[in-house]
Amino acid sequence: MHEPGPANSAPPPRPAPDPALLLSLLADGDLDAALDAGLLALDVEAAAGLDRAARALLGQAQQRLRTAWAARERYRARTARLARRAARREARRTAAAPAASTGTPLPAAAAAALARAKARAQRP
Repeated sequence: MHEPGPANSAPPPRPAPDPALLLSLLADGDLDAALDAGLLALDVEAAAGLDRAARALLGQAQQRLRTAWAARERYRARTARLARRAARREARRTAAAPAASTGTPLPAAAAAALARAKARAQRP
């Protein structure tokens, strides 16, 4: 018979977050611990034994986190977009630079005129 082991079983379900613990952690300013304790998993409206102010505090904390994470994602997307644009611009710049330096030679008349202008410029 096959025995259940860590590789063969699903992770155990997490217990429901304790609203009183979450409120205490938020009051202490320990947001990381509140997240670890399940702040975002808590259904604020279904939390039993909480008054309106406590529900509002927990709901506002959840909303602030979601807003901050959304802003962070927008910032990361913007940074990636700007990096892609800069890379494309640099690729166009490097592709255009060799073409400018390897231009076609001047026509004979233009080369002669350029040589005369250089000679005049070197006379004192």
